[in-house]
Amino acid sequence: MLQESWISLTTAHVDGLSVVLDQHACVATTDLQGQITFVNDKFCQLSQYRREELVGQNHRIINSGYHDKAFFRDLWQTIASGKTWQGEICNRAKDGSLYWVATSIAPKRNKNGVHEGYIALRTDITQTKKHELHLAKQNALLQETQKLGQVGHWEFDIYSSALEGSEEIYRILEVDPHAAARSLGHAKFSLIHPEDREAVMRRFCESLSRCSSYCVEYRLLFAGGRIKWVKECGTTHFDPHGKPLYTIGSMQDIDQHKKAEERLRIASITFETQESIVVTDANAHIVSVNKSFERLTGYTAAEVIGQNPSLLKSGRHDAEFYKQMWAALFENGNWTGEIWDRRKDGHVYPKWMNISAVRNEAGEITHFVAISMDMTDRKLAEEKIHRLAFFDTLTDLPNRRLLVDRLGQAITHSLRTCAFGAIFFMDLDDFKIINDTRGHDAGDMLLIEVAARLKSCVRENDTVARLGGDEFVVILQDLSNTRETAAAQAENVARKIVASLSYPYHLSSHEHHCSVSIGVCLFQGHNASIEELLKQADTAMYQAKSATGSGIRFFESSMQRAVELRATLEQQLRHALPNNELHLHFQLQVDNRRNIIGAEILLRWLNANHGVVSPADFIPLAENTGLILPIGQWVLETACAQLQRWQQDASTSHLHLAVNVSARQFRQENFADQVKEMMNRFNINPALLKLELTESLVLIDVEDTIQKMHSLKELGVKFSMDDFGTGYSSLSYLKRLPLDQIKIDQSFVRDIVSDKSDAVLVQTIIDMSRNFGLEVIAEGVETDQQLEILQRNGCHAFQGYLFGKPVTLDEFEDLLGQLPGKIGISGKSSHHSNGDPSTSTGES
Repeated sequence: MLQESWISLTTAHVDGLSVVLDQHACVATTDLQGQITFVNDKFCQLSQYRREELVGQNHRIINSGYHDKAFFRDLWQTIASGKTWQGEICNRAKDGSLYWVATSIAPKRNKNGVHEGYIALRTDITQTKKHELHLAKQNALLQETQKLGQVGHWEFDIYSSALEGSEEIYRILEVDPHAAARSLGHAKFSLIHPEDREAVMRRFCESLSRCSSYCVEYRLLFAGGRIKWVKECGTTHFDPHGKPLYTIGSMQDIDQHKKAEERLRIASITFETQESIVVTDANAHIVSVNKSFERLTGYTAAEVIGQNPSLLKSGRHDAEFYKQMWAALFENGNWTGEIWDRRKDGHVYPKWMNISAVRNEAGEITHFVAISMDMTDRKLAEEKIHRLAFFDTLTDLPNRRLLVDRLGQAITHSLRTCAFGAIFFMDLDDFKIINDTRGHDAGDMLLIEVAARLKSCVRENDTVARLGGDEFVVILQDLSNTRETAAAQAENVARKIVASLSYPYHLSSHEHHCSVSIGVCLFQGHNASIEELLKQADTAMYQAKSATGSGIRFFESSMQRAVELRATLEQQLRHALPNNELHLHFQLQVDNRRNIIGAEILLRWLNANHGVVSPADFIPLAENTGLILPIGQWVLETACAQLQRWQQDASTSHLHLAVNVSARQFRQENFADQVKEMMNRFNINPALLKLELTESLVLIDVEDTIQKMHSLKELGVKFSMDDFGTGYSSLSYLKRLPLDQIKIDQSFVRDIVSDKSDAVLVQTIIDMSRNFGLEVIAEGVETDQQLEILQRNGCHAFQGYLFGKPVTLDEFEDLLGQLPGKIGISGKSSHHSNGDPSTSTGES
């Protein structure tokens, strides 16, 4: 029966045609509902099902699932319409394996032409299909690989000049594959940058003639000037006779690579900037440093890679500093600030550092980058600017600006602790003289030494400042809470300063002596403003300068009144000479027999508002303001004029006049010329003019003094040393000075009767003067007992109230008419007025 069915199927009618079936084909029939009605042995063999397992089953039993519903819908629509469907179908065998068959399905009719089912003829094409799928997969993989690598391949037929390329070629060249299919070669060539075109063509032609491969990088130029870099490699193939046939090659888009190279090159240059760069991993281990880091720290890269940056710690920052730094890094991703580090050699230096955290796509910190700049030079510049702004450039002491700040802090501190503070306002006595005689270099050397001595006299928390010139200020803090004790403490420090500054100064090859006047002002809290305190201390200083004694004065309210009076006197003194308010008094000088041998000229001021002004008040004022120069010249001219008049009378032609010369007047470069000019103008006997110089004036600049004295001695002028014994006498100086006379100061004469020490000292001065061949005159003689002791010790000239007080010229000339024995009678009656300041000053 089956055999008969098979035989009948071999001549089945398909679409009314008789078809002879291939016995090697798989044959299956189904009814109109798709139920299998017949399969041949080949079908069973291929599907691995037995015939009885297939017949009666729906054809879905061998469905592989490879095809979608649309595939089968199209198939059934075709055969249902009475047409034959042909195609490839993937089926699944009984063991689950897939196989491919080339299939034809057609309607099956009986002998009467009635459509009763379908017949399917199948040929196994599994191996062919696998090969095709493998090739397709390989081609897809190649396309994907080229796309990922941005590499396309091409083939150029040399004879037809046809250029074919892969999809990636079109993407790289940015042309439509369909529109440019026939002109790919033209599109490729036209896109080559004009500057690169010659080099590309030369390399291509070389490969044709030399049987070689080539690789070249060049630029593609697109519309709008956009550039893209590509790399092209090619190889030419030849026939057996060496004739080129075709060239195959590849083109790779390397634009991103080129840009990355450029970024890396820029980054490399940036990395090697002048700023130090350190890169660490997330655990703060150094992974990279630049050359600037090596130069800045002294460490090589090999020494620090793998280390923690803590090896650079200077020790200047505490744990809290670094804790806040790391907190800022993790919270904000950045920290910027000043930090001190230590170099390999141990040197600590400041730098400005910026640390940034580097995060990955997940937001996790992967690295830290620290960029640092050495701030040493900047710090030095800032320090220099600070010192210029707040410190004196000569002495390196705080200047006025910093002094005011320190004084404000001291006042606040005093308010908080209730402890007194003190301000010393100091001025060096006769400082201008050293500048005038030795030059400003010597003056600067003296100021530097004074500053050093002042600092050694105070505590570390006290302040020594220089206001300018020879003015210094000291601020003392933390004195006693009681005013009396605080004043005593301040006085002790002031005395210490006076003693320290009185020691000789060795300026180059010269020895110099210096004294200081100190004004002291106490403060406790905000009892006065800063300016008021400085003004009070300044006032006290001027009081100290104008007084004799220790050179230290505390501020009192009376001082302020004295300052105001001084300012008024200064203004009026400027008009005293032109207003004829200055007058000369004469105090006679006598010999052993009380014969008048001359007089000392003494200056007096009769002010219209204040009456008689004491020389003790206005002479220092004239010195400080420089008014002493025109006044001193007027005194000298008046003295010369008087000598001229006396020379014309035989009874007075022998008289001499002693004129006091101030230090400022004597230090004038042309002083000797001034005196010479006056003597020539008045035509006087130079030996009758006696210039009195103080011991302190002589010793300020001995060499200059000696030179000027010799110049005047050559003219015949006499010299007397006034106030001898009150300064820093030196026998070596005394020996060199061309003196004619020594004047014993009245301070030694005053107690000569009651004080044996003064008596011995006076005797010593007289003996020393006689040994040097010098005359001796004693001033301030007020009693016969004093006169007797002086005469007994060998003194032969005298001046004082015993003989007469300073009088006007008319009164003096009246005395000249008295008998020698009567000189001093009027003086005896008035000697009790003890030491008129005019005689004690000895100043013009």
